[in-house]
Amino acid sequence: MNLLLKLEEAGMFLLCIFFFSQLDFAWWWFPALLLIPDIGMVGYLISPRIGALTYNLFHHRLIASLLAIYSVYTGNANLNLVAIILFAHISLDRMLGYGLKYSDRFHHTHLGTIG
Repeated sequence: MNLLLKLEEAGMFLLCIFFFSQLDFAWWWFPALLLIPDIGMVGYLISPRIGALTYNLFHHRLIASLLAIYSVYTGNANLNLVAIILFAHISLDRMLGYGLKYSDRFHHTHLGTIG
């Protein structure tokens, strides 16, 4: 099952690359922005509870979905880019075993314990 989930995330990541290719941005933007959503880890400097909240905010597909819907509705290419990067980053993280965080510690995720 673990391999099946990783393949699913790889498919999502490839879909994000395809959607990015439909935008009018230089290709270097994709890798340059791919790790930006990890800014959500800054909350861990305050506490595990705040860290989980901020991390999950930047790694939740509902947030990315709402942003994608709004960006398509408004025709805003910059927001399209942000939504695609969020989806791509989330898929990359999930392929590596990083899931949404519980509030007790960073390594406790919805996918199990990291490491």
